[in-house]
Amino acid sequence: QVQLVESGGGLVQAGGSLRLSCAASGRTFSTYVRGWFRQAPGKEREFVAAIRWKGGSTYYADSVKGRFAISRDNAKNTVYLQMYSLKPEDTAVYYCAADRDFRVGVSSADEYDYWGQGTQVTVSS
Repeated sequence: QVQLVESGGGLVQAGGSLRLSCAASGRTFSTYVRGWFRQAPGKEREFVAAIRWKGGSTYYADSVKGRFAISRDNAKNTVYLQMYSLKPEDTAVYYCAADRDFRVGVSSADEYDYWGQGTQVTVSS
């Protein structure tokens, strides 16, 4: 069984920064891409960022482009989401996800096989 565990969420003022981590453990699997999604109260889960495990190509939602940076540490099987210039509208539960093989596209939740439990990020104005 694969486990994804997020950490690093919390409360921060607008304009501040946070770094989220997502560590994978358990059964080993071949990773195609790792991603971050978020879900605000009353809204659907939305794509934030993704990174291909081999090659390191990155993808971002327009709403976070230029403010968030996704990276990975292959040796630690961990992906990070560095968030700068946070805004109140970034407030959400952030989920990391892992995918074994390409199916529909890295920005689609349907692409991913494994999900973490989520970590709360709250940005105060």
